[in-house]
Amino acid sequence: MEPAQPADRVPADPTPPDGQPPLVSSAAVPEGEPALVEPAGAPRTAPSDDAAGTGERPAPVPAADTRKSERSPKDMAISLLVLLIPIALLFAFHRGFLGGDQPVTVDPAPAVESARAANAFPVSEPAELGDAWRTVSANFQTAEGGSTLRLGYLTPEGRGAQLVQSSVPPERLLPTELTAEGRPQGQTELGGRTWQRYTARGNEQALVLLEPDRTVIVVGDARDNELRHLAGAIR
Repeated sequence: MEPAQPADRVPADPTPPDGQPPLVSSAAVPEGEPALVEPAGAPRTAPSDDAAGTGERPAPVPAADTRKSERSPKDMAISLLVLLIPIALLFAFHRGFLGGDQPVTVDPAPAVESARAANAFPVSEPAELGDAWRTVSANFQTAEGGSTLRLGYLTPEGRGAQLVQSSVPPERLLPTELTAEGRPQGQTELGGRTWQRYTARGNEQALVLLEPDRTVIVVGDARDNELRHLAGAIR
């Protein structure tokens, strides 16, 4: 027969009720040591690597400084000066060495030859204008209703003038070249021919020569004496 067991002794491995985890006896935990089993329902927190190794929490990451750097007016002025100096140097080089102030001139001969080859109207060129007059544009075109030769000039005073010769009927040509603002202002004699004086767009004025087989127009914002000089030079 086995010796009788004390009535107050708790079995070492009590069998839990069905569906419950095994119970750990408090007698199995040494005195003064924390229990290794967490209370039921307590949230589980995964310790960080540093905390697991040293038991200390990592230092908080310092917040980024979001304040914008402030620039003084002096710094802004220096930055602007640094940008303006190269621009000023390029501008001076363009004017002094590349002739930036000089207008681009063209050779009117190809356009004049094309107009003469078309034989649509008698083609004239201004004679003895002088070196101060510069040709800046030249164009000949043929369209339905007639052909037109346009020669553009820069006058000695730096103003614009254009010589137009065309076979387009005057009732169509004048509104196109002088716009609806063109109004007759009387007659003037130049080089033995009678020209009609007209107003034109804006501050421009015009001289118009009406001939049976062509219409000649001298128009621009040049002064009256320069327009008259250009018209009188046409041969």
